Amino acid sequence: MTNLTRRTVFGATAGLLAAPAVRAQAAVEITVHYAQPNIFKESYDAITAEFIRREPGISVRFVTTPNYEEGNQLILRQAAANQLVDLSYQGFNRLRVFAERGIAQDLAPLLAREGNPAAQGYTPGILALGHFGGMQSGLAYAASNAISYYNADLLRRVGVNPDPEAFPKTWDEVIALSARIKALGDGTDGMWFQWPGDDWMFSALLFSHGARMLTPDERDVGFAGAEGLASLRLLRRMVTEGGMPQLNGTTALQAFAASKLGMRFGSTAFLRNMITSVGRNFEMRTALLPVIDPVNGRLPTGGAAGMLTARDPAKREAAWKYLRFSTSAEGTTLMVKNTGYVPTNQLAIDDPRFLTEFYRENPLFQTATLQVPRMVPWYAFPGANSVRVTEVMVNNMARVVEGNATPEQALGDMASEVRRLLPRRG
Repeated sequence: MTNLTRRTVFGATAGLLAAPAVRAQAAVEITVHYAQPNIFKESYDAITAEFIRREPGISVRFVTTPNYEEGNQLILRQAAANQLVDLSYQGFNRLRVFAERGIAQDLAPLLAREGNPAAQGYTPGILALGHFGGMQSGLAYAASNAISYYNADLLRRVGVNPDPEAFPKTWDEVIALSARIKALGDGTDGMWFQWPGDDWMFSALLFSHGARMLTPDERDVGFAGAEGLASLRLLRRMVTEGGMPQLNGTTALQAFAASKLGMRFGSTAFLRNMITSVGRNFEMRTALLPVIDPVNGRLPTGGAAGMLTARDPAKREAAWKYLRFSTSAEGTTLMVKNTGYVPTNQLAIDDPRFLTEFYRENPLFQTATLQVPRMVPWYAFPGANSVRVTEVMVNNMARVVEGNATPEQALGDMASEVRRLLPRRG
């Protein structure tokens, strides 16, 4: 399921007339894939417009998929048919399979060719987000963590201080506040936790306990213990005690924008869309996500990294130029301003020419940056069944939310099914 759009390239007519033969020889079209156009389209459009202004001999054709999982399957199918795009932006937790299968190319030599990566904003921590299979399989384009969004007007109505510093620090407090908001009536719900779609928000609960997805040797599940059970029990309590409705991402956004939902917990990736949707309906604020273990608790890093797949030398060089620009300080700045994601280039963070003024004028965007010290990589399951593992986890979370299984039953089933899907090791 893909959507094709075209960004035509060739810049100023005067430039073409000045050296027509050179331009004609240099012209090259690259095909670029990315997921979640509902979140990313504006950022890729802004980056592409600036890129083709600088590189008028390169045109860009986009292929999009609704989510990372479909993007993963698309590229695997294309690889099998030898019809790969030239550049693909994949979720951090999906890069591993491409590195292990030799589809993603090692970017380390290309980075080294341009000098010290750290001096260009690619610090070791940033590079680690795209390091799988013993190589630099991708460059981080956008990073996110989960934050708290809330309707300050509804908090005031139930007598709660709406300042971010006063927002609940524990899930017990969140659930109690949700029940108070729901008690306002008139179809108003207190909270929604972004559980559908993938395992990311389950990771947010699990990691905030200080636990991990698999054991260190990756031979067995690591989520089947007390921390995983506590995570699913907490998800169920959001329904039974907090009154969390059964919504998907779209309906949750609609309810929040209509002032019918007090709190929404999910990726900072949706911030720009939520600001636009809410408009002047009420005062929206953001706060840190409650973390269960304040010492060992961590949060998964969502987002995407660009991986190079082009084989044709000219397309490969053009695709590398696009990837390099999209992850540069300039590209990262455009990405942040058009989404809500955390910067993935250290220069964009440190150099006041880029984002300093933006964050000062847009405090809602700064919440996610305050959680950077807690960010760890979004876990990438080994083997060819990583997408199926995600489906298993989401399906079992749905059983808990819908009341079709107890947390104990769902965790047991989740663990046994994931074990079956893990690679067999000698």
